[in-house]
Amino acid sequence: MSIVTKTGDQGQTRLMYNRTVSKCHPRVEAYGAVDELNAAIGLARATGQQEFVHANLAAIQKDLVVVMGELATAIEDLPRYLKDGYPVVTAELTSGLERTAREIESSTQTPKGWATPGASLPSAALEVARTVCRRAERRVCALHEANQLQNAEIITYLNRLSDLLWLLARWAEAHK
Repeated sequence: MSIVTKTGDQGQTRLMYNRTVSKCHPRVEAYGAVDELNAAIGLARATGQQEFVHANLAAIQKDLVVVMGELATAIEDLPRYLKDGYPVVTAELTSGLERTAREIESSTQTPKGWATPGASLPSAALEVARTVCRRAERRVCALHEANQLQNAEIITYLNRLSDLLWLLARWAEAHK
């Protein structure tokens, strides 16, 4: 099957389980922003030479597939999604980010206040990923405010992830 299906030519797309929605639907905006985040993290991972950053970002990218899958499923289809064995965002995923943040905070002196992106290519790429993460968080919050998000842990996960990306940028600067 070709990637060129022409099914989106009229501004519609399909969610999981073939539910058709507008390409500007808040759900599509939310998982699209997380897709952008995944790409930005991939770029940050590709620019860095530090194994600590590389390994953490690769693990986060796997988690983001879980986030996108859950966001790409309409609330009405979530029981089927769960029955089919797809994973969802849990407090355990968020706790993993918090553990890594604590590890960095205990080993790296971080600046108090604002940091100016651009000290190195890897840290700048992490800062871009952080800002994309904040946008994704805003899109998921909009979905939540529209009563279209069943699992608010996704918001918490993205909030912790943006914090961790900031810390990883500081770690990358300290370990050039």
